[in-house]
Amino acid sequence: MSETLFSYVPFFLFLLFALGLAAGMVAMSTLLGRRRKNQPVVDLSVYECGIPVGDAGHKRLPMHFYLVAMLFILLDIEVAFLYPWAVTYRSLGWFSFWVMAVFLLLLTVGFIYVWKKGALDWQVRTAGPRPDRRP
Repeated sequence: MSETLFSYVPFFLFLLFALGLAAGMVAMSTLLGRRRKNQPVVDLSVYECGIPVGDAGHKRLPMHFYLVAMLFILLDIEVAFLYPWAVTYRSLGWFSFWVMAVFLLLLTVGFIYVWKKGALDWQVRTAGPRPDRRP
């Protein structure tokens, strides 16, 4: 066997072990699992957090949910850029400081825009024209 191919042996052994473990768990669950011949339909219903389901599970989510989710992703991206920069900013010089300052300024302006548009308000909105936000 060539030396390059030999270096992949641990990876293939690990892959074989993982596949064998997964197949073994499925097989053991099938063999040792509890089986009932006449299982009532009630047992097949969804039951979560101690509250039985009262309505359909596929409801449309309000647009507000998606706005908050996108803001959360933006915050994650900000932290992903800010942390490595904070660790090495002294060795990078003033140029990196100003680049990060512009980046944070743009994020702050975007946050203020979203705040003024009302995306962070957690009040239930009713149908009809939007109420005036001026004091």
